[in-house]
Amino acid sequence: MGRVVLVTGVARDLAARFARHLADLAEGGTDIDKVVGIDVVPPPGELGGVKFVRADIRTPVVAKVMAVEEVDTVVHMGLVPSQRGTTVRGGAAKELNVIGTMQLLAACQRATSVKKLVVQSSTAVYGASPQDPAMFTESSSPRGAVKSGFRKDVVEAEGYIRGFSRRRPDILITTLRMANILSDQVVSPFGAYYESAVLPTVMGFDPRIQFLHEQDALNVLSESVVDDRPGTFNVAGDGVLLLSQTARRLGKPIIPLPPFGFGAAASRIARSMGSDIPPDLHRLLKYGRVVDTAALRDIFGYEPIFTTEATFEAYRQKVKPGLFAMIGGRR
Repeated sequence: MGRVVLVTGVARDLAARFARHLADLAEGGTDIDKVVGIDVVPPPGELGGVKFVRADIRTPVVAKVMAVEEVDTVVHMGLVPSQRGTTVRGGAAKELNVIGTMQLLAACQRATSVKKLVVQSSTAVYGASPQDPAMFTESSSPRGAVKSGFRKDVVEAEGYIRGFSRRRPDILITTLRMANILSDQVVSPFGAYYESAVLPTVMGFDPRIQFLHEQDALNVLSESVVDDRPGTFNVAGDGVLLLSQTARRLGKPIIPLPPFGFGAAASRIARSMGSDIPPDLHRLLKYGRVVDTAALRDIFGYEPIFTTEATFEAYRQKVKPGLFAMIGGRR
């Protein structure tokens, strides 16, 4: 019997696409025999050859699923920010991120069949502050206090994963700290931000931004499952863009707001235009964040296909241009 892969969070678009991709690999003659997708609600689309199990990873039932299916590889894609357009928001997102990760790890610890754990983490673990280095490496420590939000969830979840690795050193663990994915096919914080007709920015700041193409994200996840790639890796497209550059290329005007009270004011503006600015973007829109991907290339062995600029351009070509772009205001 071949390998059995469990993918969490398959009600969301990226996880659903990844699970379908793994199922296609299983049919193509790899050593993957079965792919099991798990989430609290059914996915909006078809999962193809994926076996869907409706279950909550925040409960001990996930251990029963692992036992029944004899899972040997777990791909945790359940760490998500709270935002409009997802199945979880507010306190439910924190419960899913933190409690869900704890329960999943507890199930993995008890399951003798599990040999590999792949975690889709986030570069949000580094935070965003004026003391940030030019680029964060995997060994960098976050700057500034961790108080709340998605960043705190990721910091806690990764702490639990490190503790789990000490208790089960026989399980191979790959942690992928992914930059912000930008795609018209994937619900994401920056995708929600760019939906607005005007873009709130912080007065006096023009942060550097990195993006990750969905195909590179899927490729890195796939290689982590098919091959052995232990360790923690930053995953992002090469290069950076300034926030002001992205606004000009989308043809959207900006509204500079004072730093004090930016989050509340920006959220009000976005809501008035039918869009959303997730709270986890507030500091990023002020300070930005850039990570070093040398370990991804040199140790993991993957060269991203899309740069940050190419990822943004692919997104720009798929979305409706702003007024400035339509009247020739793009620069």
